[in-house]
Amino acid sequence: MSARGPGRVFLALSVHNYRLFYFGQIISLSGTWMQTIAQAWLVLDLTNSPLALGTVTMLQFLPITLLALFGGVLADRLPKRRVLMLTQISAAMQALILATLVLSGAIQLWHIYLLALMLGLTNALDMPTRQSFVVEMVGKEYLTNAVALNSTVFNGARVVGPTLGGLTIAAIGVGGAFLLNGLSFLASISALLLMRDSELRHVERPARGNVLGQLAEGIRYAFNTREIFLIIIAMASLGTFGYNFSTMLPLIARFILHIDALGFGSLFSAMGAGSVIGALVVAYFGRSSKKTLFAASMAFSLVLICIALSTWYALTLVLFAALGLSSITFSATANTRLQLLVPDELRGRVMSMYTLLFAGTTPIGAVIIGGLASRISVSATITLMGCLCAAGTLLALSYSRPFRQAAPQPAATPGGFDSHRVA
Repeated sequence: MSARGPGRVFLALSVHNYRLFYFGQIISLSGTWMQTIAQAWLVLDLTNSPLALGTVTMLQFLPITLLALFGGVLADRLPKRRVLMLTQISAAMQALILATLVLSGAIQLWHIYLLALMLGLTNALDMPTRQSFVVEMVGKEYLTNAVALNSTVFNGARVVGPTLGGLTIAAIGVGGAFLLNGLSFLASISALLLMRDSELRHVERPARGNVLGQLAEGIRYAFNTREIFLIIIAMASLGTFGYNFSTMLPLIARFILHIDALGFGSLFSAMGAGSVIGALVVAYFGRSSKKTLFAASMAFSLVLICIALSTWYALTLVLFAALGLSSITFSATANTRLQLLVPDELRGRVMSMYTLLFAGTTPIGAVIIGGLASRISVSATITLMGCLCAAGTLLALSYSRPFRQAAPQPAATPGGFDSHRVA
């Protein structure tokens, strides 16, 4: 496989364990996206309330807000493959319970609230563990490539899943979407079972000690490392105000564009298509520069404002593709820079901060978006969110300007592909 040809996009797939992980996630995450739109559609069918939708999102992400940092401590201390098997089984059970309640006609809003909270508890451990497990599968030499390919999985599923979800809802209802999601976890669980332990990379684990002390150690490291802290500033603004897709997209579909479930799914798919393109570009070039980080963050903010102002469905589809491209370029760059800058024994804790800022801040944004949309207009609310994302980007950029010292540059990897280029 040439490191300079098109094959360099898929370098990490030459690793057996990562290859299993990659294809298992394609199936599982397609089901997850089916459930995402089915759950939002179900809440709006039951209540027609933006605030109820925001509450479900808040409950699903609140455990991440409260517990993700502790999940990062556990991710550093426990065998990650075993932890992921347990979290995947838990997520499958949540989907199957939801399917049973819907198909039996017993579903009530409080059921959705409770099950959303259950999924959030699972994700508080799953997400930092998953983020920090990648380097154990591929090593640092292919890390940038693997992170970008993970983004193609997530966003390829975003293309397929919502479209399938819209078709499934139209054909057999939301209960069928939940059932298919529950079954899709068999793929990811099987992939984890088939991995070869002997081929996983050894990483240093912290000595057993006080959990709160180890948590504080990770936080101090992140806040005292300038290159990491400026990423945290940008991530906090986009994670809180911009990455609330499960709240914003249903509101845009119903109250701005006035489209049905299939059209709603197409918005997710358009964003996913743009994200896949962005992820493949990142995977090919293998770069995670500070310039790329800030350019993608500002582009995301401006496109989000344009989406809020658009009432033309075709234009909004194009804008969502652009939103997906900029969002994945930003998140993949931030993810890679963090993992390459942090030492092995702190990776889980620092990546738990990544999880917290991208997903754990969602309850705050969800309540703000749902509450404001109920009082003013959806368009004005999302315009304000885009402005807040831009303000956070400018704040991070202003913080970075006095510091010109470049991060250490590891040596180029075999074949001429330098996946460590993070300056």
